[in-house]
Amino acid sequence: MQIRSAEFVTSVAHPDRLPVEGLPEFAFAGRSNVGKSSLLNRLLNRRHLAATSKTPGKTRTLNYYLVNGALHFVDLPGYGYAKRGQQERRQWADLINGYLDSRTSLRGILHLVDARHDPTARDVEMAVWLTQFDRPFLVVATKADKIPGSRQKSRLDRTRNLLSGVGEFDLVPFSAVSGQGRQAVWRWIRDVIEE
Repeated sequence: MQIRSAEFVTSVAHPDRLPVEGLPEFAFAGRSNVGKSSLLNRLLNRRHLAATSKTPGKTRTLNYYLVNGALHFVDLPGYGYAKRGQQERRQWADLINGYLDSRTSLRGILHLVDARHDPTARDVEMAVWLTQFDRPFLVVATKADKIPGSRQKSRLDRTRNLLSGVGEFDLVPFSAVSGQGRQAVWRWIRDVIEE
């Protein structure tokens, strides 16, 4: 996909403040330290559009990015970061649930997991929950460049097996460093839009 323009649009802290619907939207979900910002920046060929941080759990809102004036990427708050209070985590859950449950312009969900490790219990729980919204669903295994090529297939097979309870899904290994998987993710997005 040729990126002609990519810009941050808005941050939304409450479902009542979502932008007017219209353009197709793709939601990005994952643990707080899984590399969502790095993936977004690599997909959009921008270094610092989505802010990366050494401190997990910084994304507390739905962050909207406009791509080529034609679609939105929506960065969801990360899950699984224990230093946030129970009330704040509950507010995040309500925000995400309200968005995923009611947003008719939401076309697909990309769920990021760390390719280097087995999906956590929270990853599995989140995958099951995300597939209940009846939207096309893609698992993206980030940080794939950290796995030696000889081990990558077995590592990804294990990830697929541990997430098999969610039903059928595509899995793409991705590296924000090398660009591995970038074209595959864009191909999936294009196919979903064209369906």
